[in-house]
Amino acid sequence: MLDRYLLRYFLAVVDQGNFSRAAGHCNVSQPTLSVGIAKLERALGQPLFIRSNQRVELTDAGSRFLIHARRIEREYNLAQQSMGLTGAMPALRIGVLGSIPADPVAAAIAQTRPGDSYRFELLFGSERELTGHLAKGRIDLALTLVDRGADRFAERFIYAEGYGLAMAAGHRLAGALAIDAAELANEVMIVRRHCEALSDTSRFFTERGVRPHFSLRSTNDERVLAMVAAGLGITVMPDSHTHPGVTRPRLTGFQMQRRIGWIATQTAEPLLAQPVPLMSALEERLTALRG
Repeated sequence: MLDRYLLRYFLAVVDQGNFSRAAGHCNVSQPTLSVGIAKLERALGQPLFIRSNQRVELTDAGSRFLIHARRIEREYNLAQQSMGLTGAMPALRIGVLGSIPADPVAAAIAQTRPGDSYRFELLFGSERELTGHLAKGRIDLALTLVDRGADRFAERFIYAEGYGLAMAAGHRLAGALAIDAAELANEVMIVRRHCEALSDTSRFFTERGVRPHFSLRSTNDERVLAMVAAGLGITVMPDSHTHPGVTRPRLTGFQMQRRIGWIATQTAEPLLAQPVPLMSALEERLTALRG
């Protein structure tokens, strides 16, 4: 029989990234935690971590055990909650693609107040970062790109959207519904370095002989939009992004779309069929932006 505190030690090392931070998280000394992990490895008959001076990584056995450890911890918390025990709220950790607008995410949280019903954690990141966190069990769900050909996680598609230009309302071309790339040959542009369509966008302009000067390179879309509104430059971004003083004409001939949806770990897969209110509110607000 495995003691629960050993599972907590194991999950803390996975979540915190090393033994020292994990010990602090569990309020024990590092030697105590290390002894506990060694005891767990003896009980399972296999090493769970590859230890080095730089970092701690899961072994193959550790990765397999992680799936069960997450499920056990989640079910334990749910059992405590069902018995009315205080301090036993289940946890839900959601990752959101960094290029999804922040306003509808914040509005959905304000509407549903997830922290009143369970311990809620929110994390923004790139597609690669989010799938990495899912693989390591650091988040349960991610609102991110789907239908990318991978089959590591369960997915549920929500909506698709295209990309368009973003320019200041006072720009000379701001009144146009669609703008040809050739009309932008002498324009100053802003680069969204985290954009999943960045390479396609660069190729699109290069093939049409447009090689602009870049006034800003940023991974923060709110900052990019503020600078676009200020007239610092124009950019290409998903259609769902809006901002006061910014217009969103189409870029003629640029047909790329992205497909957004949920991806889930094995333990959180039931939420794809029966979403919690926060998930439903997020979907409603994001799809409304496209309407």
